Amino acid sequence: MSIRVSFNQAWDGRADCLNCTIRSSALFGGLTEDDFKQMHQPVDQLILQPGDVLYKMNDTGHHLFTVRSGLMKLVQYLPDGTQRIVRLVCSTDVLGLEVLVGERYEHEVVALRETELCRYPVEAVDMLSQRNPVLHKDLMARWQKALTEADAWLTRLSTGSAKKRMANLLLRLCEGECDTACVLFSREDIGSILSMTTETASRTISEFKRQGLITEIRHNHFNLDVAGLQKLIEG
Repeated sequence: MSIRVSFNQAWDGRADCLNCTIRSSALFGGLTEDDFKQMHQPVDQLILQPGDVLYKMNDTGHHLFTVRSGLMKLVQYLPDGTQRIVRLVCSTDVLGLEVLVGERYEHEVVALRETELCRYPVEAVDMLSQRNPVLHKDLMARWQKALTEADAWLTRLSTGSAKKRMANLLLRLCEGECDTACVLFSREDIGSILSMTTETASRTISEFKRQGLITEIRHNHFNLDVAGLQKLIEG
């Protein structure tokens, strides 16, 4: 579903942007009213369902996106067609930064949960970043965040034993939410994230259940023994 909103509507709150819970940390959080008055292209508000594709790898990029809520996976494909999930993005993250310096998206982006996004024309973001030093600095910070996330992905989720990789993923999924709450997705996706087979992912989750490290509240919704998972990682 898509709702088109003008930049003036975004400023004065007619699109509920004024009361958006992530407004201060979203991409345009530092813009002034004068900045918004210079804009003539609309913002689109999107709602994607699990499995919906936002864009595909090598698509020509015309927009950047801010995630308002939900969870999405960034996928790249190996020559044999095998998918590798290279990053997860959630609330306040920005997608499509690469089209500010190139023409095409570098990943396929797929919703893992119901996800709300705001879509901005890349020309508008580029123009505003030249006019507004706050936005320019914020874009640089988001580039750095993406690099830091990539480093963490390599060090925590792609190396070590299957149990340690799984524990790291579970703890990362509960960051920014309730201290001990975690919502999982398909075992195939978990295997792709952690460089393990679907069977190994399923066995590891089952073992964590038996050990009391995770408790399933309802399907794929878990409470975590955070201290126990941390001890496993450090052991």
